[in-house]
Amino acid sequence: MAGCTQSSVAGRRLGRPDLYTYLAGDAADDGFAAYRWTDRNLWVERVHARSPQALRALWSVIASHSANAANVTGLTAPSDPFWWLTRERDATITRRSMWMLRVVDLPAAIAARGFRAAVSVSVPLLITDQVRPANEGSWQLTVTDGAGTLIPNGSMPSPVPLRLGPRGVAGLYAGTPLATLRLAGLASGGTRETDAAPDAAFAATPYMLDEF
Repeated sequence: MAGCTQSSVAGRRLGRPDLYTYLAGDAADDGFAAYRWTDRNLWVERVHARSPQALRALWSVIASHSANAANVTGLTAPSDPFWWLTRERDATITRRSMWMLRVVDLPAAIAARGFRAAVSVSVPLLITDQVRPANEGSWQLTVTDGAGTLIPNGSMPSPVPLRLGPRGVAGLYAGTPLATLRLAGLASGGTRETDAAPDAAFAATPYMLDEF
């Protein structure tokens, strides 16, 4: 292990005087851990590793404080490998922080978003958005080869379009299944049988570890 050193991987955290920071292995890019103390509570800001050996080594450093720490708390991604390292159910989720998403420019947002290359979708949408009138109207959503486009569809499209408001648009954009949005009253129209295509295109588990 190495001490507090500037690294492209650790970024600004390695330069903060309030953090204990460790690098794994000989190269900075192998991984790093950053944590701090608040009284007897240990707060893990980030653990990043490029190999199983580095990951276990970094968490071992943190675990070595177990005799002095009343609680160990940290932020993890939904599929973080940390949850697979413990043999027993010693760790629990104590808080889930929901973040907000508002799609301001719908065509630009679709064009900027990545999609799975194997998914092809062509579905009519009917969007209502009183705050952003430019998003309103009939649209044709097309996804192919990992890219998406949204073009105006002047006449009422056939088949019956999928109807979404701003909250439904944000939910679908972030990967929420249409079945969930329908039950929440945020999606209507279309058919449940045709929901599979947009669900596959927008499937994702977005998360954000930084708080601000």
